[in-house]
Amino acid sequence: MPPSANESYCTFTISQDSTAGGLPSQEEIAKDLESNDPKVKRFAIKAAIMAMLGGESMPRILMQVIRYCINSDDKPLKKLCMLYWEVVPKYQTPTSDEILAANASGVPLKKKMLPEMLLVCNALMKDLTHPNEYVRGAMLRFLCKIKDEEILQSLIPSIKACLEHRHPYVRKNAAMAVFHAHKLFGETLIPDGPELIQSFLVAETDVACRRNAFLMLFNQSEDLAIEYLAENMDDVGKFGDGFALLVLELTRKVCRRDPNQKSRFVRVLLEMLTSTSPKVSYEAAWTLVSLSNAPTAVRAAASTYAALLNSQNDNNVRMIVLERLEDLKKKHPKIVQEVLMDVLRALSSPNPDVCKKVLDITMDIVSSRNVTDVVATLKREIVKEDEQKDFRYKSMLGTAMHQCASKFSEVAETVVHTLLDISENNMQVISHVRSIIEQYPDLREAILRKLLMGLDGIQSNSVMCVCLWILGEYCSTADSLDEAFTDVVTQVGEAPFIEKVQEEKTEEAPKLITKNVVLSDGTYATQTVYSEAPKVVDEKMAPLRKMIVGGDVFLASILASSLTKMCLRASDLMEPVKVKDMSVKSLLIMCGLVKMAQEKVSAQRSSLSDNKDRITLCCRVLLDPKANELLKQTLLEEGKTTFSKFLESLKEKSSEEKVEVEVSATQPDDLIHFRHLMTNTQGGDLDLDDGADLDRATGIEATSLLSDELSHVYQLSGFADPVYAEAKVKVHDYDISLEILVINRTPNSLNDLTLELNTMGDMKVVERPQSQTIGPLDQISLKASIKVSSTETGHIFGTILYESEGTQGYIHLNDIHMDIMDYIRPATCTDELFRSMWAEFEWENKVAISTSITELFGFLDHIVESTNMSCLTSHDTTSKSNFLAANLYARSVFGEDALVNVSVEKKEDSKLSGYIRIRSKTQGIALSLGDRITSVQRAYATKQ
Repeated sequence: MPPSANESYCTFTISQDSTAGGLPSQEEIAKDLESNDPKVKRFAIKAAIMAMLGGESMPRILMQVIRYCINSDDKPLKKLCMLYWEVVPKYQTPTSDEILAANASGVPLKKKMLPEMLLVCNALMKDLTHPNEYVRGAMLRFLCKIKDEEILQSLIPSIKACLEHRHPYVRKNAAMAVFHAHKLFGETLIPDGPELIQSFLVAETDVACRRNAFLMLFNQSEDLAIEYLAENMDDVGKFGDGFALLVLELTRKVCRRDPNQKSRFVRVLLEMLTSTSPKVSYEAAWTLVSLSNAPTAVRAAASTYAALLNSQNDNNVRMIVLERLEDLKKKHPKIVQEVLMDVLRALSSPNPDVCKKVLDITMDIVSSRNVTDVVATLKREIVKEDEQKDFRYKSMLGTAMHQCASKFSEVAETVVHTLLDISENNMQVISHVRSIIEQYPDLREAILRKLLMGLDGIQSNSVMCVCLWILGEYCSTADSLDEAFTDVVTQVGEAPFIEKVQEEKTEEAPKLITKNVVLSDGTYATQTVYSEAPKVVDEKMAPLRKMIVGGDVFLASILASSLTKMCLRASDLMEPVKVKDMSVKSLLIMCGLVKMAQEKVSAQRSSLSDNKDRITLCCRVLLDPKANELLKQTLLEEGKTTFSKFLESLKEKSSEEKVEVEVSATQPDDLIHFRHLMTNTQGGDLDLDDGADLDRATGIEATSLLSDELSHVYQLSGFADPVYAEAKVKVHDYDISLEILVINRTPNSLNDLTLELNTMGDMKVVERPQSQTIGPLDQISLKASIKVSSTETGHIFGTILYESEGTQGYIHLNDIHMDIMDYIRPATCTDELFRSMWAEFEWENKVAISTSITELFGFLDHIVESTNMSCLTSHDTTSKSNFLAANLYARSVFGEDALVNVSVEKKEDSKLSGYIRIRSKTQGIALSLGDRITSVQRAYATKQ
């Protein structure tokens, strides 16, 4: 007996609020159905439906509904009756002897309809001829859910008569009922269905009726659908959005089978591009590109995409359109360049992901023809004051402008001045300025002049470090050296730099304050905070001096190095008296810096000795002529040389990554489809465009391996259990789909077999399997859906309940462990953004390294591969260092960020030790990722 014979189906759900307090018994429901009050009847029939959905058979209720509800004029009750007819068993339950006899003979068991269903069919026919058009329409919609030939057979004449009804609501549902009947039993019940609908379609004027009729022809008689479309090609735009979408689907279906038919549909596709409906124009655009690679067609599609991008406010729609533009850019970059300025208008979106996508597309196709306009647009976006967009957006704009300046020297000057205007507190932007000043020597004087003008407005310590490094490396003329040295010395002031530290010692100690607060859910909580007196800050103090007094040891060492380089360059360009004066001022400042570093207690105190040695070396170079002679050339030239090599390595790395993306590999024995050598019946899996064949040949199209599917199959019960069950798990972003195979291993029928599922974690079961009856040694497939709301390791567990020969039985199922790797996606971010998130996120999980791997880079690669993260830190694999530090980053499908810092050291016995620190905004992802890292370390050790 086939498994489908025991399967029931249902296309609706009923809220359990209608039966709050528990379901009544079968006797109580039967008694309530005899009531004269329609409300009581509604409640009773709802309870009956809920009980049958839960697995109860309730055989007595069927006749009660026929006697007391089937002829009611109450519209809600009549609707509930239709739902009841859908879920009620319509056939007699076969006995065990009948099932065994059918299995032994190999002949499918013929189902016998209940005698009561004849009365039901009579009532359905009355509703199909009801004078009220909405009763007729509702009955026709209900018939689209019926899959029983014996029920539909007697209703076909009434359904055909409804095609000529005066009201369009009846006619459109009658067309769908004809489609449903012809689809299931076309040869026996309604063989003339396509011809009937064709004549109906010619005379029809209603938009919805025409759409449903064309849907029937599209699926059941494609030739008639194409014939009607050819006759009404000019009027497709007047037939509504639904009809237009069907035409597009018909176009794709026909061209898959016969590519020579493309020319028949190009004209109607071009007309649909100008449709006022966004969904029609979008579908028409990508269908047109698939059909034709002609520049005219591609240009029209690109213009349509650009118009949709700027007319839609939904960020999801914009992202989809941008992905289509990105695909179009790969094959037709010059055509997409024509609509580049329209694409850039999407930067007005407040969503940073949309802006990032726009900038990625722009940077790939920017050329010397449009780079000026692109830079002008980016400049306007930078100077905008938009509260919805944070510094990340300006960092993206700065990166884009830097890429334009790196590729096209004619806009470098405009770009660098714009970047300098926003570089006061943005580390990434000042880094771009540093690379531009190295790449374009002609712009150095102007950049240095503007940098000195804005030196007193810098509030970020890291930005100040880069600015001082630039001044020390690139001030090469006497005037620039004099101006830069004077401004820096003025900004830092005279030593000592510890007055503020001494004053703060007299301040009062922090006070502990406890108070009651009201939480967001209305409950009360106790909050304990430290209150300390506000620090007295000298508003007149220059930013550079304020940072030094605050205890920034790194900035102090860079300041000493920058002043030393200025003095060394001045010795070749200025008078000895001036050079001596500069050296004395620099030495006094350096002594003050060392004293500050010794007295000030800060987070950087562990680096005190290194910075003290560096400042001491700078002092020695200025005081000792021999040291000056030996180290002068190294200090003045090695820094720029190393930085230049670093920029070249970054450029080579980016070019290599681009080549890796463009060039894909394929296996020697992979199948290549040749379209012209295939028969029509083999064309079902072909794409629309001829270029898809080339994509297959080059291995672009990814395939799902059987081993990947089998890895997600979980055994839920044992082989010796009366019921064997296993589940196949499919994870798609927010949804988990379970396909459970249940096998009855007993010689008896199992009645009311119910699979109860529960979850642990941020998961919720949204679709539960219905109760089923399984014959002896039979099997059935159940489906369940689970919604996931966060990136957290969860568990799915459950129980199978069944009834066999009057006794209840149950089987506890094994747990299904949901892996966090199903939700993690590798991502990239800047070092500045990584540091800011690291300081912001409060949840941290620290995992000790315990592995049998003996190589540093081998361990790092193993962690990156096992956690599905991307490594943000570049390393020299040829290095023989015994220490390795790296930052890893990933994002979940829910938009959650996961940060990982790996610090590992190789001991003398070749064993690795250290810690892996994980930070995230939520506790779940930090703990789950830590468990994953711990398990992959052990798994590797076991494997070894």
